[in-house]
Amino acid sequence: MQMKGAIGGFYSLCDWLMKLAYINLLWIAFTFLGLILFGLFPATTAMFVIIRKILMDKDEIPIFKTFWESYKSEFLKSNLLGLILIVSAYILYIDISFLRGATGLITLLYYPTLMVALGYILTIFYVFPTFVHFDLKIHQVIKHAFMIMLMNPLSTALMVIGTFAVYLLMTTIPGLIPLFSASILSFVIMWASFFAFSKIKKQQNAV
Repeated sequence: MQMKGAIGGFYSLCDWLMKLAYINLLWIAFTFLGLILFGLFPATTAMFVIIRKILMDKDEIPIFKTFWESYKSEFLKSNLLGLILIVSAYILYIDISFLRGATGLITLLYYPTLMVALGYILTIFYVFPTFVHFDLKIHQVIKHAFMIMLMNPLSTALMVIGTFAVYLLMTTIPGLIPLFSASILSFVIMWASFFAFSKIKKQQNAV
């Protein structure tokens, strides 16, 4: 019985690894399909859609078909979201670079701006999970992602730790990058997000 359980667990692990590798290859292929610039965010959205469905025990979904349909349907919306994220990051980068070399009282804004940048980075962790889990407009996605980040420090900490662990794994074994870099990271982020989402659902049910 124990052997059966061990074999079952090993099979489940191999099945997960194969799916994550397949999803990662799809993410790379569809990112290039959109000439990288226009493919990155739709492909990332489609990847999170797949990971979310698998984590919700819908592991028999047709992965390629679901990926392709999500990629097409969310192409414009996800690129708009990506444009907002990139422009926001660039503005923060310019502000921090300017304040780092500034003199006088304006330098007092340097550390508060760093805190804003940290909050921005932590909010990004929740952007794609929020985007694929809730039916929201673009500005609502960013607003909700920020609020969820603030209200769920445990989930945020899990994301940070998980991201660092994935980084160590990929830098230690670079050969894993084309197979698991994006998919395993999205898995960690989506998995941690579910703790926050379940908390929100409980609060809504209690009202």
